Amino acid sequence: MKLFANNKVLFRYLFIAIALIIVLVSLAVSHFLVKDLSNEERNKIEIWAEATKEVATDTVNLHMNLIVQILKSNTTIPVILYDKEADYYTAANIEPPTSDEQGFLRHKAESFAKKNEPIAIEGLDQYLYYDDSYMLKQLQLYPYIQLGVLFIFMITAFFALFTTMRMEQDRLWVGLSKETAHQLGTPISSLLAWIEYLKLKEADTGVLSDMEKDVNRLQMITDRFSKIGSTPALERKDLVDIVKQSVSYLEKRISKKVIFILKMADTPLYAEVCAPLLSWVIENLTKNAVDAMGGQGTITFTITEKGKTVVLDIQDTGKGLSKSKFRTIFNPGYTTKSRGWGLGLSLAKRIVESYHKGRIYVKSSEIGVGTTFCIELKKVE
Repeated sequence: MKLFANNKVLFRYLFIAIALIIVLVSLAVSHFLVKDLSNEERNKIEIWAEATKEVATDTVNLHMNLIVQILKSNTTIPVILYDKEADYYTAANIEPPTSDEQGFLRHKAESFAKKNEPIAIEGLDQYLYYDDSYMLKQLQLYPYIQLGVLFIFMITAFFALFTTMRMEQDRLWVGLSKETAHQLGTPISSLLAWIEYLKLKEADTGVLSDMEKDVNRLQMITDRFSKIGSTPALERKDLVDIVKQSVSYLEKRISKKVIFILKMADTPLYAEVCAPLLSWVIENLTKNAVDAMGGQGTITFTITEKGKTVVLDIQDTGKGLSKSKFRTIFNPGYTTKSRGWGLGLSLAKRIVESYHKGRIYVKSSEIGVGTTFCIELKKVE
C-alpha cells in the first residue's frame, strides 16, 4: 500500500513536470515567432519609409513605378506619416473618422510610438509611426490561448487520473474487505458451534459468556467489512449511546493507564447512521489515540450540538501532529506504525463522508500536547 501511494505521488509529480515542460517550450517557440515577425514588419516599414522619401525627393522619377509598388504592397500594417513642417497626418490601413481626422490620427500616432519607435525619414522633416499587424497581434495572443488550453487539459487529465486512482483504491478496499469478511465467516461459524457444544457439557457459564461476547464481536467486525463497498442502511440512532457502548467495550481491552472522560448531554442526540460502521470509526480513532499516547494518558469524548449538526470531539494527550499532516494523515498508505497499512483513517474518512455525508478532520493539534479529531453528522429529531 505504501509503494502504491509513493508511486501515485511520483506519477503525479512526473505528470506536472511534463506539462510544465510543454508549456515552457510552447511559450518559447511563440516568443521567437513573435520576435521574428516583429523584426520583419520593422524592416518592411523601413523600406516603406525609404520609398516615401524617394517619392518626395526623386524629381526624375526613374524608379517611380517600383516605388509605387512598394508603397502599395503594405496592406496589413497600420501606418501614419507625420509631416512636422505642415503639421499634417496621413495614414494607410487605418479608417479615421471624418469629423476629427487629424485629432484621431494624432492620438493614434502617440499610441503607436509607445509600442514601436517611430522612423525618421532622412532629408525630410517627417516621421513614420506604425502599429503591429493584425496577424502579429493574433500571434501575440496565441501564448495566452495556449496556456488556457493547456491549463484546461491539465485540469481534465489530473481529474481523470485522480478519478482512476480513486476507483482503483475503492476496488482494492472493497476486495480486501469482502475477502476478509469471507475468510472470517468459517472460523466464526466453527466457534459458535463449539460454544453450543460446551454449553451441552455444562462448562463454566462465566467463561462461555465471555467467549460468546467475543464471538459476537467478531461477527460484528465481519459485518463491518461486508458493508464496505456497498451503501449501508442508515438508521436513526442516538450518538451518545453509540459512543458509550464503544468506550465501554474498549476500556476493558485497553491499558488501565488510559483514562476515558465522557462529556455529553443526558438527553439523546440523534443522527442517521450505520451504527456498526460509526462504532468502527470511533474505535479506530480511540486506538490511534492510545498509540499516540504510548499506552497512557487521557482520552476525552465530547458530544455537542451546533445548529443542525451533532459534533463529536475525540481529544487525546499524545505526541500531537504538525499542521502539515492534518490532511495527509487521511491519505491511503499514510502511517507512523512500522507494520501499519495506513488504511484506518482513510476508511474512517470514507465511512463518515461518503456513507454518512458528514465531516471528519483534525480540529487541533500541538506537538507534545495532543490532538483533537472532530466528527460532524447531520442531526435528526
